[in-house]
Amino acid sequence: MRIVDVCAFYAPSGGGVKTYVERKLRAGALAGHEVIILAPSDSDRVVEAGGGRIVMLPARRFPLDRRYSYFDDEASLHAMLDRLQPDLVEASSPWASAAMVARWRGGAPRALIMHADPLSAYAYRWFGSVLSREAIDRGFDWFWRHLRRLDERFDLVVSASDSLSRRLEAGRLRRVMTLPMGVEPGHFSPAHRHEGLRARLLERCGLGPEATLLLGVGRHAPEKRWPMVIDAVTSAGFSTPVGLVLVGDGRERGRVRRASAHNPHIQLLAPMHSRPALAELLASADALVHGCEAETFCMVAAEARASGLPVIVPDEGGASDQARSGGGLLYRAGQADSLAGVIAKFARADAVTRRRAALESAPAVMTMDDHFDRLFAAYDDIAGARRHVA
Repeated sequence: MRIVDVCAFYAPSGGGVKTYVERKLRAGALAGHEVIILAPSDSDRVVEAGGGRIVMLPARRFPLDRRYSYFDDEASLHAMLDRLQPDLVEASSPWASAAMVARWRGGAPRALIMHADPLSAYAYRWFGSVLSREAIDRGFDWFWRHLRRLDERFDLVVSASDSLSRRLEAGRLRRVMTLPMGVEPGHFSPAHRHEGLRARLLERCGLGPEATLLLGVGRHAPEKRWPMVIDAVTSAGFSTPVGLVLVGDGRERGRVRRASAHNPHIQLLAPMHSRPALAELLASADALVHGCEAETFCMVAAEARASGLPVIVPDEGGASDQARSGGGLLYRAGQADSLAGVIAKFARADAVTRRRAALESAPAVMTMDDHFDRLFAAYDDIAGARRHVA
């Protein structure tokens, strides 16, 4: 089968989308499929990669992040789809590119991959302190109508978490399938734990080995809520020794630095591009702490689980699925006082029990290869049903 992924947020410079795309190209080739990534770019080159192709379609730069471009020419996109003659088309963003794919006149079946949850990332975060979720949904009914129109035109809507699937179905989408993304195989394992690394990191935090070492990993962006996490760690630290190592960078770095400036037990590290180094760090901490409730899957929480690390995450969004699957801890999303209480309880009483549960569940974490096996099987079913109808 020739699968064309209209991938609105692919960037050659890296990120989670690039990791996912590269694995998909390899998995598709191994399964006997030809996978073509159709990505917006500042050029029209074609890159052979992993047994598939990345076809760059000239497009405008995204004004808020110059690493990315966005599809701005529907006729050009349709012409490229006509030229590629796919057996199945994916749209990996629920925004304008998905509507363009829906309007394409070709006969191939289509799948919408919900790699983004705009309502959680923006609307619920902006207005959640003053309005109920129901009121916000009513105010953004235009977006729900947009999703329902896509649901009518696509054969399948793929969601990476049960929490997002429930919301989509409550919003009257009828073709939703839950399929977690999985972690890169071969990288993350409890076997990478390094007690010496743990001790050194705690020492950098000004704490001894008896303290609790929390780890945060992610971009410094508003939806990640790192200042809230820092406030919660600081509050918990008044009752029990807690250190936080926060790995990442981004446009909110100034706010993150100011929030952590007066706590000597918090250390900020640059982003880690070495997978082995990240795997060792994840396995060597005492728990992962996460602030974002807007992710559809939460890759870092899945990687932590595969490393045998307990996770402390919001009770909404993709991260919450990771906690429920692996014996993690939940706090009220967006509430620093709730997170502080959970951290303190974990540090004083739960660490050993939660660590044991995390170690037991680590081998069961889905890999990306498992994910793609199930995704391609679903595509075979769609294509077979379409042929049967024809």
